[in-house]
Amino acid sequence: MGPSFSSDFTVNTFNIIDLINLFIALAIVLAIVLSVYYIFVGGISFILSGGEESKIKDAVNTIRYAIIGLVITVAAVVFMYFIGNIFGVNVGDKINPDRMLEMAKSVYDRVTSTPGSSRGY
Repeated sequence: MGPSFSSDFTVNTFNIIDLINLFIALAIVLAIVLSVYYIFVGGISFILSGGEESKIKDAVNTIRYAIIGLVITVAAVVFMYFIGNIFGVNVGDKINPDRMLEMAKSVYDRVTSTPGSSRGY
């Protein structure tokens, strides 16, 4: 039997599709966070370059590639929503932050539980 999701997010079992959805959603969040981080790092490097042409070039490249990564990530999410709407799949439900945290916690609890525990899995 597949996963049982209710409004309070009770998970009796989970399958590989749920894990894939979780990892895709977490990868999107991670890509956005890393892009913003590298934009910040590139900005700090630019400020601290001291006018050296090679350091300025490296900082600008860092910012440029971080922005390109951010644009690609956002475009991928928009594309997923578009394709999801065409096929009648609510992609926003899969990328819901509250659902992602609950699902990650559930997976973590299952992975770290011992076979003799009283969790009832």
